[in-house]
Amino acid sequence: MKTIAIIGAGKIGATIARLLTGSGDYRVTVIDRSPAELAALAGEPAVETLALDISDSAALTAALTGKYAVLSAAPFHLTIAIAEAAAKAGVHYLDLTEDVAATRRVKEIAATARTAFIPQCGLAPGFISIVANDLARRFDNLDTLRMRVGALPQYPSNALNYNLTWSTDGVINEYIEPCEAIVDGHMAEVPALEEREEFALDGVTYEAFNTSGGLGTLCETLKGKVRTLNYKTIRYPGHAAIMKALLNDLGLRHRREVLKDILENALPATLQDVVIIFVTASGRQNGRLVQETYASKVYSGLIGGRLYSAIQITTASAIAAVLDMLAAGQLPQQGFLRQEDIPLPAFLANRFGHAYAQDAGHRMAG
Repeated sequence: MKTIAIIGAGKIGATIARLLTGSGDYRVTVIDRSPAELAALAGEPAVETLALDISDSAALTAALTGKYAVLSAAPFHLTIAIAEAAAKAGVHYLDLTEDVAATRRVKEIAATARTAFIPQCGLAPGFISIVANDLARRFDNLDTLRMRVGALPQYPSNALNYNLTWSTDGVINEYIEPCEAIVDGHMAEVPALEEREEFALDGVTYEAFNTSGGLGTLCETLKGKVRTLNYKTIRYPGHAAIMKALLNDLGLRHRREVLKDILENALPATLQDVVIIFVTASGRQNGRLVQETYASKVYSGLIGGRLYSAIQITTASAIAAVLDMLAAGQLPQQGFLRQEDIPLPAFLANRFGHAYAQDAGHRMAG
């Protein structure tokens, strides 16, 4: 039985802990500075809790020493501190960050580490890159790769057509930071919340727009191999216009804590959500211009008799699957590992990754 540390006792961290311990193969210590958050895990089998301030690097390193791996479900601004402690403690490191700058620093840390460093192990970035690379490798000459992901309420009932489904800090960061893309064969930065488009899936109309971090490391991986590569977040129509007014016209991009307070006190959370995954690739196969599409919907559901949101299921299952593959020796045991280096069939065959494969709405279309 492997011992794992999870940083962050929030909705995602707690879900990861329950998935891992429920398998019977992992013991987990959940670390958070909030005793109130940790209290929610009291009595969970095979779960220990530790109240600790992540900014105390010596204490964090000591807490990680002797563990097999540390999984970060903490806010993006803590990513680097956790990765540095993991390197000092000599443990494997996995995270869920969408922050581009933090991932670059994790890659630098991994260059001299004795263990594996695998950032961006969630939905997007994460699973979306595994899917995109699986599609991309089918083409002799890849022309276009478009990735679209959204975590949406099933029953929107406010002007934003949105409910809080995961990290508020993460959502705000995605809406503000520059977005990587490949445009006409060249790496570029495009502004968040721009290049809005509409599309329909299963009779429902959605909008999609640029957000930061969703591509993970794919721009670097596919540089020189694709003409167009981009990532956009899916929302219901009208969402982007209101967010642009809040961030730009009211200046809340410069007052993130104010915006966070507004959103968390005005938008209720919901467990009744749906995750939409939509990836389209086009290019040449045997001389013919071909398009292939991966489209999937994952809904909230019961695991072990407990109701989890779709974003909890997809995010927690993704990082648990990568950890499980690492523990089984299916992934490199040292250095920096990109999500696109993980084979899609092996991921879906994993007991945790199977949460994606079981979706009744999943389909492959050529």
